[in-house]
Amino acid sequence: MNKLRLLFALLLGLSLEVTAQSPSMADSATYLAGVKKELTAVWPKNRTINLVFHGHSVPAGYWHDHEVHTLESYPNLVLAKLKKQYPYAVINVIVTAIGGENSIKGQTRFEQDVLVHKPDVLFIDYALNDRFSEIDKVKEAWEKMIQSALAQNVNVILLTPSPDQRLDILSPTNPLEPHVRQIKLLAEKYHIGLADPYSQFKQKAARGELEKYMSHVNHPNKEGHEIIADEVLKWFIK
Repeated sequence: MNKLRLLFALLLGLSLEVTAQSPSMADSATYLAGVKKELTAVWPKNRTINLVFHGHSVPAGYWHDHEVHTLESYPNLVLAKLKKQYPYAVINVIVTAIGGENSIKGQTRFEQDVLVHKPDVLFIDYALNDRFSEIDKVKEAWEKMIQSALAQNVNVILLTPSPDQRLDILSPTNPLEPHVRQIKLLAEKYHIGLADPYSQFKQKAARGELEKYMSHVNHPNKEGHEIIADEVLKWFIK
C-alpha cells in the first residue's frame, strides 16, 4: 500500500509539474502593463505610443462596394476608446493592412512595412483570407511575424477572424475553425495576447443577428467593428 501511495504521489507531482510548464497565452491583466503605464504618463514624461494593425481588408476599413470607412474601422474605434481612458496619451494608430492580402504575402513585407514603425503593440488579423491557403504555410507566416516582432520586444496580440456570411460559423467544420484553433495555439506557444471577436460573432449568429453587424458579405459595419474593437480594448483596461 505504501508503495502504491508513493507511486501515486510521484505521478501527481509529475502531472502538476507538466501543468505548470504547459504553454498559455498572455494574461490580459498584466501583458501590457508597461504600455498602460506609459499611456497614463503626463507631459513632459509621456511619449508617443504606436499601435500597428497588420492584416487584410477588415482592419483596412473596407465596407461594401470597396468603400473604405477608415474612421469607422476597428483600429480607429480602438483609438477613440483609448483616448477616453487615457486622455493624456499621445497614440498613433498605424494601419499596414491591405485589402485581399493573406498572411503569406503580409509576412514578406513585415520588416519594411510593419517593424519600421517600432510598434509598442502589434495586432495581426489575417485569418479571414488565410482560409484559402494551405494552413501549414499560413502557420509558418504567422510564426515568422511573431518571432520577428518578439525579437524586437514588441507586444503582439493575435486576432481571430470576423465572419463571412457565406460560411456557417456555427458549424465546427467551417473553414475558419482550423485557423481559429491555430491562432489560439500560437498565442499559447509564444505567450502573447489574443483578441477573440470570432467567439462574439458566433454568439450573434446563434441569435440570428449576424446580418445586423455586416455591411457586406464579408465586411463588418460599424457595429461589427465595435465588436472587434471591444475585444482589443480588453487588453488596455486599467
